[in-house]
Amino acid sequence: MQAKKVAQYIVSWLDNYCSEAKAEGFIIGISGGVDSALTSMLCAMTGQKVILLSMPIRQTSAEYSRAKNHIEDMTDKYENVSSYDINLTDTFASFEKDMPFDIEEQHLAMANSRARLRMATLYAIGQANLCLVAGTGNKVEDFGVGFYTKYGDGGVDLSPIADLTKTQVWELAEEVGVINEIVVAKPTDGLWEDGRSDEDQIGASYPELEWAMEYSEDENDISERQKEVLAIYRKFNRANKHKMVAIPVCEIPARIKLIMY
Repeated sequence: MQAKKVAQYIVSWLDNYCSEAKAEGFIIGISGGVDSALTSMLCAMTGQKVILLSMPIRQTSAEYSRAKNHIEDMTDKYENVSSYDINLTDTFASFEKDMPFDIEEQHLAMANSRARLRMATLYAIGQANLCLVAGTGNKVEDFGVGFYTKYGDGGVDLSPIADLTKTQVWELAEEVGVINEIVVAKPTDGLWEDGRSDEDQIGASYPELEWAMEYSEDENDISERQKEVLAIYRKFNRANKHKMVAIPVCEIPARIKLIMY
C-alpha cells in the first residue's frame, strides 16, 4: 500500500464530502485505539474544524491515558482541533438503575449500551457544532466480523477508513504520525472494565481475520489453526450479518395494498 497517497486520497475525500454536505467539520470519539486516532488525524489534515471527544465510562487507566495523550498531541499539531472530556460514568450508572433486568447477568447488553450512549453524545455535540460524526471502523470490523455496536460506534455519518484492513490502518497511522503508544497498543473496543482486547473476545488476531476474509481455496490444504480461524470468522460473520446489510423492509405487494383503498 502506498500509504502517503492513500492518506492524501482520504483527506481529499473527507474535505469534499464535508463541503458538499454544508457541514463545518467533523467530530470523532477518541478511545485510545489506533482506528479513532488515525481517523481524527485524517480529519484534521483537511483543515476543517475537528472536535475530539473523550467519553470515559469506567475506562481503564491505560485506555484513558492513551486517549488523553493523543488529544494533546493533536491539539498541539493542529490549530483547527479542539476537544472535550466528558465523563459519562455517572450518566451510565443512572441508566443502569432504570433497567428492568439484572445488569450483572446482561453483560453484553450493558457493554453495547455504553457505545450507544457515546453515540448519542457525539451526535448532540456534533449537531450543536454543525459537525459530521466520523466513523472509526475498519474493513474487518465493518464488513468481515461485524465487531461493532449497532447504533453505537456503528452509528455514524461517514466512514473514512472502512476500506482499510487493520494492518493497513497500522501502516497508515505510522505514516501520518499517530503517537507510537497507540500504534503498538493491543486493539480493544473499550466496552469492558477489565480492558479485554479484541483478540481476547474474538479468538483470532486481525491479521488472521484478514486472511480468513480473503481465503477461498481448498480447506484441506491449510493448517489446523487456519481452519480454526476460518470457523471463527464465519461464525462472527454469520451472527453479525444483520449489522452489515440493509434493514429489512416488509414490502407489501401492490395487489394487497389496493385492498386498503
